[in-house]
Amino acid sequence: MKPLTPMVLLGIVLLFTQAFTELWLPNLMSELVDVGIIQMNNQPNQMSFILLEGAKMLGVALISVTAAISVSFVLTKMAAEIGKRMRHDVFIRVLSFSSNEFDKFSTASLITRTTNDIQQLQNLFTTSLRMICFAPIMGFGSMIMALKKSSSISWILLVAVLVLSVLIAVVFSLVIPKIKKLQKLIDRLNLVSRENLTGMMVIRAFGNEKYEEKRFENANNELRFTNRFVQRMVSVAQPGMTIIMNFTTVAVVWLGAKAISQAQFEVGDMLAYIQYAMHVIMSFLFVAVTFISLPRAAVSAGRIQEVLNTDTSIANKEQPITLDAPKGVLSFENVSFRYENADDDVLSDISFTALPGQTTAFIGATGSGKSTLVNLIPRFYDVTQGSIRLDGVDIRDLSIEQLRRSIGFVPQKGILFSGDVASNLRFGRQEATQEEMDEALRIAQANFILESDKKTETEITQGGTNVSGGQRQRLAIARALVKKSPVYIFDDSFSALDLKTDAALRRALKGYTEQATVLIVAQRVSTIMRAEQIIVLDDGKIVGKGTHEQLLEACPQYLEIAQSQLTKEELK
Repeated sequence: MKPLTPMVLLGIVLLFTQAFTELWLPNLMSELVDVGIIQMNNQPNQMSFILLEGAKMLGVALISVTAAISVSFVLTKMAAEIGKRMRHDVFIRVLSFSSNEFDKFSTASLITRTTNDIQQLQNLFTTSLRMICFAPIMGFGSMIMALKKSSSISWILLVAVLVLSVLIAVVFSLVIPKIKKLQKLIDRLNLVSRENLTGMMVIRAFGNEKYEEKRFENANNELRFTNRFVQRMVSVAQPGMTIIMNFTTVAVVWLGAKAISQAQFEVGDMLAYIQYAMHVIMSFLFVAVTFISLPRAAVSAGRIQEVLNTDTSIANKEQPITLDAPKGVLSFENVSFRYENADDDVLSDISFTALPGQTTAFIGATGSGKSTLVNLIPRFYDVTQGSIRLDGVDIRDLSIEQLRRSIGFVPQKGILFSGDVASNLRFGRQEATQEEMDEALRIAQANFILESDKKTETEITQGGTNVSGGQRQRLAIARALVKKSPVYIFDDSFSALDLKTDAALRRALKGYTEQATVLIVAQRVSTIMRAEQIIVLDDGKIVGKGTHEQLLEACPQYLEIAQSQLTKEELK
């Protein structure tokens, strides 16, 4: 915040300047009316006095306007800078989250916190500095100046302030609970919207458009009703405050006129008194508007603070071990894993070793824990019991950066980023050459890129929507290969490929990864039957381990899967 200190000080100076000039103006007007118009009526120097006082008023007004415009620029710039810093801090914190934290905060909620909640705090900042510096000076300064003009009618001002305070308190008590609810409803609406947009094909395939439309309408209506209540309360408060201001003006004029008729009050003083009374009420009004927005900003601040105060459950040790040149020997030693708040283990007592130059494959029924197992290797989650070792070192003792640099990971869903093919392939290794990218594309059977006019300069739209599912998978595989890692993990990454492409890719992959440790999760036996080690999982436990031939003889679960997919000739 140090770089913002000069701007904050400048903003405070400008606010003080604006406040003092606005407090001075009614006094100048009072002198102009009482002296220049009434007392000096028909005197030779009357016009020169009026022109001089008018020039003073004009000069003070110009200073006030200049200060007001300048402070708006300064506060807007500061608010934008603070918003930028908060978004940066939240984004950096979210990047450090493990999968446990992403499970805790939904994606929709994190987006709302990064955008809408920070915007609420930006808006509050621009008004709060005015409230802290400008409103008290104007409010108390105007009250003192009004008392100086006339103490006999100042009870009107006191009554107006008391009534105004009661009105603000009532509105405040009704609005706060609804504003707290409002942010949760925005999260819910974002969640429903995101689910509908990402799952549109499934919704259409099942003909559930009407149901989803109703679900969205329910979330939208609840948000509308709550937001409408808040806006109505604010709308009711504003005319109420205007009525108080008008009654105050009428009362001051009525009592002031009586005082003038009794020679206890001057006309100019009454006009100045009315302006000071309006300044007092407007100051309270400004504070009220700020306080009405305060609960929403407070909720937003709490939600942002919740993200910033959430430490990742997976972090580096103070002095992590560094491997000079990881070979890729990967071993699981009695590993068990349970998701946070779950009752049972997803994986139980898993032990095996995967060696460089060999392929270790995992197969099993849906929900058997295959993807969970490979997600433990890059430490997307940490084991609950046991240990995973890379070259004999517990991966929790390595730096997360080195561990993940040592792994070429291809997730189940091929995710591409907007840009071109080259920027996606270089995602894990920026210094990759054109030849290396071309080689990775050939091995991944992504010939459609090599044969295109633009080759690796081919544009990729957001989410890779301009390529098919199989093409996305092949580009994701090529991206991992460009990384040149000692360990490669393919999490069901061949599922969208036809059998011919699958076979060609695996043949090419074998030569490219002959010095690396390869782990493949698959549903198809044909994808993994040539692996040096196949691990069969069932309900989170290893029920078979060996080659294809060994498992056909010794593992009933593997035999059942193989027989359901392959002919007798293919089994051999």
